[in-house]
Amino acid sequence: MPSDQSTWLISVPESGDAEGVFHELSTKLCSSSKSVQPSNLAQLTIPSFKTGTLDSLVTLSEELPKHDTFFTATVAKTVDTLRNLLNNDPSKLSQHILVNERPVDAYLLRGWSWNEGRYGVQRSLREMVDVLNKEMTSIDNVMKTKLNNYNLAKGSLVQMQRKKTGNLSVRSLVDIVRQEHFINDSEYLQTVLVAVPKNLVKDWNAKYERLSSMVVPRSSVLIASDDEYSLFAVVVFKRVHDDFVQKCRDNKFIIREFTFSEEAISKQREELEAADTTEKELWTELLQLSRTNFSESFQILVHLKVVQLFVESVLRYGLPAHYIGFMIKPEPKTTKRTLAALQQQFAYLGQRANPDKRKTGGSGGADDAVGEYQNLLEQEYFDFVLFEIPWIVL
Repeated sequence: MPSDQSTWLISVPESGDAEGVFHELSTKLCSSSKSVQPSNLAQLTIPSFKTGTLDSLVTLSEELPKHDTFFTATVAKTVDTLRNLLNNDPSKLSQHILVNERPVDAYLLRGWSWNEGRYGVQRSLREMVDVLNKEMTSIDNVMKTKLNNYNLAKGSLVQMQRKKTGNLSVRSLVDIVRQEHFINDSEYLQTVLVAVPKNLVKDWNAKYERLSSMVVPRSSVLIASDDEYSLFAVVVFKRVHDDFVQKCRDNKFIIREFTFSEEAISKQREELEAADTTEKELWTELLQLSRTNFSESFQILVHLKVVQLFVESVLRYGLPAHYIGFMIKPEPKTTKRTLAALQQQFAYLGQRANPDKRKTGGSGGADDAVGEYQNLLEQEYFDFVLFEIPWIVL
């Protein structure tokens, strides 16, 4: 059963009255069953490609689903990249998920045509598929490289920023302490920084002078506070530093190892600014690339779908290889109704599309060969050829 979250590509043999068939189909789908909005039904011109041999078509038919899976996944990954860059904001996504600067539905349903300048139909189908695959592989490789570069830069920035977050027992003290909080160039004294839990501040004030011998009286200075901790600077003699540290830990006071250096602080700030600048530059570059590559990859995917449509139509209906196509975007939850209307409209193709339905033997030649390979072509079978393009849901 086709999905109701996709646009359907339909192909049937040309009968000489494409406009008449389209009018009848429009009446059934839009007026009678009301399963499709008139604006969501469009004619699809299927180019007259070089058919090649039957064996080459069968081989291609077996390979195309693999390309389809890869192409669809590449488009989806590009969309996911845009979602992540834009915080999944639908209004912003709608400005970037465009095909040739048009919404996806407008690209498909408002006069889609084969890009003859880029994919000339004078090529064989094999060459055509190889060109499409080469272009999509290139897009996928570029996206992987750029996304990896951006993720590394973002990871580095987040790691630096994380040091500036959290409570005073763990966060960086670079932007909190100042030079006047420290005793410098003393042969005997040194400053120790201690993060004290809020519920133990009174204990600290009462105990710190007696935690060890040779603690400078009244040297405790409150530097900063947050919801969980207060940060104090206290002066002790260097000879008792290790003992004082151990006693602090015994009393659940947290020692913050920190050596004040203007040069080191300046370097850290410069590194953070550089990391922030790099991340923003790579974010902008990746956003622009993802926007461009979504447009390119989606067009390549649609062209591959049309090639699939043609190949299966030849294998299904035989020669001459002239077919008419339709693009249909069903209304949500109307899949069965839409299929029923299509089956009714194209029921006359049953004998031609499925030789097994015939009560007598086939007419020989190409039809017999098609019957031989029929089970390889599609597991789900309709009298018309159908392929799907998944919706890009914002």
